[in-house]
Amino acid sequence: MSAIGPVLIVLATIAGMEFLAWFSHKYIMHGFGWGWHRDHHEPHDKLLEKNDLYAIVGAGMSITAFAVGSPLVMGTAAWWPGTWIGLGILAYGVIYTLVHDGLVHQRYFRWVPKRGYAKRLVQAHKLHHATIGKEGGVSFGFVVARDPTALKRELKRQRQAGVAVLRDAVED
Repeated sequence: MSAIGPVLIVLATIAGMEFLAWFSHKYIMHGFGWGWHRDHHEPHDKLLEKNDLYAIVGAGMSITAFAVGSPLVMGTAAWWPGTWIGLGILAYGVIYTLVHDGLVHQRYFRWVPKRGYAKRLVQAHKLHHATIGKEGGVSFGFVVARDPTALKRELKRQRQAGVAVLRDAVED
């Protein structure tokens, strides 16, 4: 088998996971799953958060995909793309951990980017945390970040419409 197919599956899965992460962050974590996500938006000095339970959900998805792709688990019914999908989910989890938990929240290392896309990611996520509570908000993705100026305008519009309560005034 050519390596092109598996590589494309892994890359497509990573891209798909960013969409799934955006969707689940906006509609699950800031919806009915707020009970697990709330402490992530509140100041604390704990090593772990309830929000970290979402990482276990992601790991379960990856493990399930690996199992579906494994002839040792599934026998002759193994679905070969499952292995590569599982690898893509795992790779996204590593990227998420390094970018969100490491770079943005500095749980594992300290580095404040001064320019470039890394700075944009940090700014976008800080603007995500500018709201109080689960209502409103911007920048629900973890690796793809919109322009912070546009996000500030959106937060200002949400505040004026009474959709979001902001921690601090967001200026243009």
